[in-house]
Amino acid sequence: MRIIAGRMRGTVLVAPAGAGTRPTAERVRQALFDTLAHAAWGGRSLFEGVAVLDGFAGTGALGLEALSRGAARASFIESDRGALAALRANVARCRVDALVIAADVCHPPPGTPCGLVFLDPPYGRALVSQALPALERAGWVAPGAVLVSETAADEPLALTGTLLDDRRHGAARVRIWRLDGTPGASPALSTKL
Repeated sequence: MRIIAGRMRGTVLVAPAGAGTRPTAERVRQALFDTLAHAAWGGRSLFEGVAVLDGFAGTGALGLEALSRGAARASFIESDRGALAALRANVARCRVDALVIAADVCHPPPGTPCGLVFLDPPYGRALVSQALPALERAGWVAPGAVLVSETAADEPLALTGTLLDDRRHGAARVRIWRLDGTPGASPALSTKL
């Protein structure tokens, strides 16, 4: 596993042993950033110069990829000890100054608003729907932020906002949302495209 593009391109990332952490595959990260950069609703301004939050960070591959491609800063939230060790090693390998927080994403500490939020939790536990309102209440999500969620391909997900993109990659499903900016809003799906 490595950083795909940008100033840290080719940097090899480590992952903890075992199946507890499931890093986003390189091909999925490439497809995701291509979509963010080139979709009609997107552009490089979605990540260049933007504050990024990588929740359920695992190895930190998504947030580090964003930093490599020009994000202003990144914060990572992870609770698993093995994943935290790998995450800290990867931040050091990439030689970036990033905030690594050992916490439960569904019960986060107060934070600063981020314009791009990645949530890639363990599959099948409806954790995106639990974590997002908690992150909004704690101040991590900027009004109108873009959320990238990765879930199991068959996992339902309803959020307040505009669904911009929905793609399956094998067992994974990546959905990109423009959030409506209402902290703690009740889940409801809007598919204004």
